[in-house]
Amino acid sequence: MKLGVPKETAAGERRVALVPDAIKKLAAKDVTVTVEAGAGTEANISDQAYGEVGASTGAAWSCEAVAKVAPPSAEEIGRLGQGSVLIGFLDPLGSPETTKALAAAGISAFAMEAVPRISRAQSADALSSQATVAGYRAALIAAQELERFFPMLTTAAGTIRPAKVLVLGAGVAGLQAIATAKRLGARVSAFDVRAAVAEQVESLGASFLDLGIGSDAEGEGGYARELTEEEREAQQRALGERTAQFDVVITTALVPGRPAPRLITAATVAAMKPGSVIVDMAGEAGGNCELSEAGQTVVRDGVTIVAPLGLPSTMAEHASQLYARNVSALLDLMVVDGKLELDFEDEVIKGACITHGGEIVHEGAKKAAAA
Repeated sequence: MKLGVPKETAAGERRVALVPDAIKKLAAKDVTVTVEAGAGTEANISDQAYGEVGASTGAAWSCEAVAKVAPPSAEEIGRLGQGSVLIGFLDPLGSPETTKALAAAGISAFAMEAVPRISRAQSADALSSQATVAGYRAALIAAQELERFFPMLTTAAGTIRPAKVLVLGAGVAGLQAIATAKRLGARVSAFDVRAAVAEQVESLGASFLDLGIGSDAEGEGGYARELTEEEREAQQRALGERTAQFDVVITTALVPGRPAPRLITAATVAAMKPGSVIVDMAGEAGGNCELSEAGQTVVRDGVTIVAPLGLPSTMAEHASQLYARNVSALLDLMVVDGKLELDFEDEVIKGACITHGGEIVHEGAKKAAAA
């Protein structure tokens, strides 16, 4: 099987789909890899490093299968051969036009974000691996923006109390943000609409914030479901009362295929102490904070609000290593005796596939395309 790894062209995207270690393992399965010149440069991987593990430098898009990171542009889809396989983050719920174009081009497209959340697919769970990177980076951004110490300091000039950090959303990104803020010495609390994650929060040394609203919103696949209007209003009121107690708030709440839930209102921001910091990880989906501006850092009522985009790409080297392992795990299910064989009886392959044979085959992608 011939596999291509193109250079990413999306603005700000510095990751690469496969790293040399992953290519070495694929070579043992008789997979021949062609890497576009400079594909790994932004992730600190040279063309020479790829050559040392047997990859060639050349036209990656002409291969029978292509692995990339960001969703392809219309021009890139046009470079794929009919019947070829594409693997990457394809945003099937948020980019219906991309899905339609892939189907029209006759591409068998596999979305890394559609990999089923089951035990045997954990090694291919790219959403989790990249969320780990994002959560870590978000905590560092918070520490950098906060003009106060994170840890408690005892000095000859007196004692400085530790910063109080609140993490909203205790998924993979939230848990990593909690762990990182704790390592930096902050006093950390966390809230999630899924009551079951309280134990995970506490295992990291943080306190679970009980808002006293008595609802559990765990949905399919372990994700949070969308709240009802009544639940949303109760949550906002309770959070508004508690948020002003914190120096830093890191928000991570997302519902797949939906705008980000609004957790922090303008009134809540106004009630926070001047110098406080909000890091809104959901800026790309509309933001968890009413005053967030995607990709920008703004100051409102003395509060610094950061809504960074593409956090995993800011740590391209390690993010690429993790992502490459995810892609390799999916390819392991597709390659048999050096040949590409798509077994749609396999629930992982079936679940990750969004287009095949000229049609959209993923139910969520179908609904998004029809909307």
